Amino acid sequence: MSRQRQRVQHERAYVLHSMAWRETSLLIQVFTQQYGTVSLVAKGAKRPYSALRAVLSVFQPLQVGWSGANEVKTLTQAECAGLHVLSGRAMMSVWYMNELLLRLLPKEDPHNVLFEAYEQALTQLARHPKQASLALRKFEWILLQETGYGLDQQYPDFDDAEQEPFLRTLLRERLDELLGRPLRTRGVMMDLLHLQS
Repeated sequence: MSRQRQRVQHERAYVLHSMAWRETSLLIQVFTQQYGTVSLVAKGAKRPYSALRAVLSVFQPLQVGWSGANEVKTLTQAECAGLHVLSGRAMMSVWYMNELLLRLLPKEDPHNVLFEAYEQALTQLARHPKQASLALRKFEWILLQETGYGLDQQYPDFDDAEQEPFLRTLLRERLDELLGRPLRTRGVMMDLLHLQS
């Protein structure tokens, strides 16, 4: 059964991951508001003077467009749509969120509520990096709810720092059960915490 050709413009998106694709291009995974996670080829993005090099940054809000009927589409448009200034632990937290999305979301399965939760977590991490754990717990909770793996618990107060250790254990157990193998970013985060203590 042939897929219908997509032609999408001005879609809100974030780059979750990118890797080299042939000599001059990138293969990127984007999380979009209306289409979920989408695989795109950014042709020529590795060339030294490509306008796409600076635009296709992780963690930053974008407006993107693409076309194609295959699993991997061709990027046709990418523009900056804002800026999140992240550093240190906040940046590692977003890598962790990106890895969760890549591991748990089926391709091209839209989750508008989850997209909004991702944006809210990014904003909170940029403004209050010391409260990273609270932002992560809320994001993990919404991710599980939206993908059908939610916990049979009352909606927590994510601003209550005293609840955070309990929530971390609860959510981590469920995520570990679903993922089957550890997240790379979680291991890096734990190593960094040990170095700081």
